Amino acid sequence: MKHFLLKTIGLVVGVVWLVIESDELVNAMPKCQPLDKRPVKLEVWLSKKYQGDFRYLRKEFGAMGDTKVALWLYPAENPSGSVAIGRCVPAFIARHALQRAMAHTKGVKSLVHQSFFSPHWIGVGTSLFSELSQKKVTTEQVDSLLDDTLTTREFQELYREYTEQEEVVMGFGIEIPNPKLMGK
Repeated sequence: MKHFLLKTIGLVVGVVWLVIESDELVNAMPKCQPLDKRPVKLEVWLSKKYQGDFRYLRKEFGAMGDTKVALWLYPAENPSGSVAIGRCVPAFIARHALQRAMAHTKGVKSLVHQSFFSPHWIGVGTSLFSELSQKKVTTEQVDSLLDDTLTTREFQELYREYTEQEEVVMGFGIEIPNPKLMGK
């Protein structure tokens, strides 16, 4: 009987440890590093008409500081309306990037789910991501992200709300499970 109780207690402790450990693994997200150690990488795809202004635009996009800016020529006339903002990007830098995107592109049409790129990265006018990894946004949604009263936490929560993926999508004329579905 004593042997049976010890085995049962051991089994219960093992199960509890497994539940705690797996919960920690699932919910574990690396903490964001401070901007002085890891600045935000801001990559911007712009129309060819801006090629002569790249030096000025690099300063304009990086005006908030704590960023490394890379500008790229978009192969077509107008860059994609997609914007990707990492989960470690402070709200003031994200808002600045959105404002500059709206000034130098035809607007923000969709936002990319944060699981597809680095947490310290912003992509403006990017066509690196499939349609299933992004979500179309309205002008009102973009305006709500530009609200300067939002804290970084509130901004990021709103961004994640706007980029929540559909579990089922249309493919080949039928509804199929989203092949790009990422965990929450």
